[in-house]
Order: sequence, then C-alpha cells, then structure tokens
Amino acid sequence: MSRSDAADPQRRLSARELDRFHECVLPYLDAAHNLARYLLRDGQDAEDAVQDAFLRAIRHFDDFRGADGRAWLLSIVRNTCFTRLRDRRAGSEIVEFDEEVHTVEEAGSGPEAELARKAASLSVREGLDHLPVEFREVLVLRELEGLSYKEIAQVSGVPIGTVMSRLARGRRQLQLALRPAGTEKDG
Repeated sequence: MSRSDAADPQRRLSARELDRFHECVLPYLDAAHNLARYLLRDGQDAEDAVQDAFLRAIRHFDDFRGADGRAWLLSIVRNTCFTRLRDRRAGSEIVEFDEEVHTVEEAGSGPEAELARKAASLSVREGLDHLPVEFREVLVLRELEGLSYKEIAQVSGVPIGTVMSRLARGRRQLQLALRPAGTEKDG
C-alpha cells in the first residue's frame, strides 16, 4: 500500500465496495458509539474510538464476508475500546463519571415525564458505570443494542454460555447497584 493509500483508506475500495460499506456498516454508527461510550465512559474518547474503528473497518472491508455488518463492526469497536482501556490502565488515567457527557436527553410528553426519564436514565447509567467492563459490555449489547446471544458471542469473542452467564451476573449486579440506599436485603 502506498503512502497515499494509507492516508486515504477509501482508495483501496472500489466504488461498488464503498457503496456496500455504506449499506452494511454505516447504519450501525449509533450502536458503535453507544457501545464505545459505555465501555470507555468518556464521550470524547468514545468518538475517537469509533472513528478509529471505522477507519479500521474501511481498511479491512475486503475481508468482510457477510451482509449484516453490525456484529462485525461492533467487534472492531470493542477491540478498539479494549485497546484504549489497556493503554489507559498502563498510563493510570482515571475517567470520572460526567453527567453532561453520559446523560442522554430524550423528547418527552411533559416536564414531569421528562424529569422521571432523565432520573431513571442517569440512575441506570451510574449503575452500569459501577459494573466490571465484561458485564457492562454484554448488558449494553443485549439490552440497549438488541443483539442476540450469538451476535454478542461473536462481538466479544466468548462462548454463548459465557455470554449468558455474564448477562445473568451483570443483571444481578445492576439490580443491586440500582437498589435504594439502606435496602441491603437479598430477595
């Protein structure tokens, strides 16, 4: 690959392949960003990771042999995020929860409903932020992105049984994290 090809990875794809990339991969941009935001817990870092993942996807699109690019793209996003997390740990960078970055605003039918949705969303996001990354990952992929167990196994590179176990344990830990203070009773 020449230096100009490295600078512009789209040059490697024919017009037909570029159209196929747009059709198979681009629809999952929001899912990619959602996964990256939950894994990295930082909006700007998530945007950077998604951008890196899309560049990798373009560079390696000739290796893609499917019609549905969601699991393929999310695998790339996941790997990009875990590389960033590993690098972050090596540099001991700590990212704190930032309400402005992690809160998603939604249109509502009234001020009270909007306030209740925001409070619930913030509570769930904070609960997810307290989970270990392997539980946070499978919960986001299943509950927020709607991936099947098989697709989650493909994205995360673990057996379906491990996906199911992580989902069960992650849901339980999230349930405990969302429990109001002072209610320590198991039930």
